[in-house]
Amino acid sequence: MSAEADVVVVDSGGANLASLGFALDRLGARSMVSADPEHIAQAPRVLLPGVGAAGSIMQRLATLGLIDTLRNLHCPVLGICLGMQILCAHSEEDDTRCLGILPGTVKRFADTVGAPVPHMGWNRLRITDDDPLLRGVRPSDWFYFVHSYHLEPGLPTTLAETDYSVPFTSIVRQRNFWGVQFHPERSSAAGARVLSNFLELA
Repeated sequence: MSAEADVVVVDSGGANLASLGFALDRLGARSMVSADPEHIAQAPRVLLPGVGAAGSIMQRLATLGLIDTLRNLHCPVLGICLGMQILCAHSEEDDTRCLGILPGTVKRFADTVGAPVPHMGWNRLRITDDDPLLRGVRPSDWFYFVHSYHLEPGLPTTLAETDYSVPFTSIVRQRNFWGVQFHPERSSAAGARVLSNFLELA
C-alpha cells in the first residue's frame, strides 16, 4: 500500500521506471510503482516520470482515470522530463492539452546548426530562485537531458534555466508541484541530491 512507501511512482508507461526505481533504492527510499488512483491519492509523495510523446502519455493517464487524481494532489509531486511537460497547460507535441497545473506551452526546439534535436547530453543549471528542491545544488553541477520539447524561460514558476540554442526552463514549481526537465536518475551525484531533497519534502 502507498502508506508504506516514501514515494509512489506513477506507472505512466515510460521506459525509465526501472532506472528511477534503482536511484530511489540507492537513496534508501521505499517506493512503489502504481497506476491505482487510490494509491496515488494517498501517497506521501508522488513522482510522475515520462518518456515518449505528450499525446500518448495523456491518453494513458486518461484511460487509467488519473487526470483528476493528479490535478488534485496536495502532497509533493515531482514531474520528470515529459512528466514535467505534461504538468503544463499545453504541448505543441501532438497539439496536446495537458494537466494545466503549470502555466505555459511546451514548444519544440528549432533545428539549429550545432544544436541538433533532440537535445541529448549534459548541461548545467542557472538557478533563478531559491527552493528546498535545490538545496546543495551548485552552479558547477551537471545534469543529463534528453528532450525535443521545452518550456519557455522566465515564467513566475521557473526555478532554474538551461541554455540549448535558446534558454529554457529546466526546473519549475507551482505550489506542491515541481518539475525537472533533466533526468535526475541518470545525473550522477547531482541528480541524487535533487531526488534526496524531494524525498525530504513534506
